[in-house]
Amino acid sequence: MVLFSGDNLRCFRGERTVFANLSFCCPGGGALLLRGPNGTGKSTLLRLMAGLLKAENGTIAWDGADIADEPEDHNGRLHYVGHADAVKPVLTVTENISFWAALRPQQAQISDALAAFGIDYLADVPGRFLSAGQKRRVTLARIIASPARIWLLDEPTTALDAGAIVDLQREIARHRANGGMVIASTHAEIGLADAEILNLDAFQLTEQAA
Repeated sequence: MVLFSGDNLRCFRGERTVFANLSFCCPGGGALLLRGPNGTGKSTLLRLMAGLLKAENGTIAWDGADIADEPEDHNGRLHYVGHADAVKPVLTVTENISFWAALRPQQAQISDALAAFGIDYLADVPGRFLSAGQKRRVTLARIIASPARIWLLDEPTTALDAGAIVDLQREIARHRANGGMVIASTHAEIGLADAEILNLDAFQLTEQAA
């Protein structure tokens, strides 16, 4: 079974150690929920997993191979959804999703992506006219437009209404049923009741230990 894992990770940012001695493991079809108060490094860990930051110590690996050895391969196997909605205001919803999908070699599934989050009716609307919730749905739709094994989701339910959260739950379940992995930082219910919990508060160093 394919594993996405991290071993003995230590991250130093803003002149402080964010966390240390942190390890994780997520198998195909699995889910991992990141918990902890603000400032414990949930977003930072997701960015490390995405290869956007480098740990001061430790290794993140895909099926035993360090992701740093093949960064382009790792980028091709994941979708990272951060706090900001990457929606260009001058492009339509369809153009926004198509732009992101075009960065990957797989054939884009734009109509499926629009339907998954109920934004078919917004297909030709420029991004500047979208509400916060609509922008969030467009951002999430790009994870459907082009397949990827790992979904890294940082507070994905921000600005979503109840119906859109149900859509997200359905797509997460479908993704996992096909062997995909989901790692998320969220306190909302997104259908991950069976997920492993990683409490980042447990990996904080005392001032003396740091």
